[in-house]
Amino acid sequence: MPTIIIFGASRGLGLAFTKLAMIQGHRVLAMVRSSQAADELRALGADVVSGDALDRAAVNRVCALAGKDSWVVSTLGSFRSPNPVDYEGNRQVIDGMEECGLKRLLLVTSLGCGDSWQHLPERARAAFGHEVRLKSLAESWLQTSTLTWTILRPAGLQDGNPIGQARLSQRQETHGLVRRRDVAIQGLSLLADSTAAGQIYAISDPGLLPG
Repeated sequence: MPTIIIFGASRGLGLAFTKLAMIQGHRVLAMVRSSQAADELRALGADVVSGDALDRAAVNRVCALAGKDSWVVSTLGSFRSPNPVDYEGNRQVIDGMEECGLKRLLLVTSLGCGDSWQHLPERARAAFGHEVRLKSLAESWLQTSTLTWTILRPAGLQDGNPIGQARLSQRQETHGLVRRRDVAIQGLSLLADSTAAGQIYAISDPGLLPG
């Protein structure tokens, strides 16, 4: 099975992808900044390289270590961080993959990105619209790259066990919630699906209600 490089592996959605990929039998290679996060990921069985996604040289080292046939998942994001990685970090990943000859990337962004901005409520735009716009720039950068890409836009993320009812959709208004582990299940399936190349999907669980 292909090695999977996961950017953003130490927490949240990236950690859900990391755990599931290892359960499925993939070798997982993660790049993290925190030594504590590195120790925790190694305890799970992941191979870890210390580094920052904003550092192209560090990204290139990870890509070279994994090999050209590896797949890549990026869940990079930030919320009101002084050093947001939503665009610049993902751009380094995209450009680093091109330089090192890797091809297959799943970029996980969020509802409201790109052409779905029109459906993002004003309250959400005020709360995290800046990050969504940066993620939209990353999507545009990816779509003009030479990579074999798929973009996945999750609804509001929840922890908890997977429910198995998350739905993928395209080119329609989508709102709601979804479990992180359900996103990982669907995301890894898309990564392995050649027909998903060049496609953008939203994902939500209609059975989960806010409140």
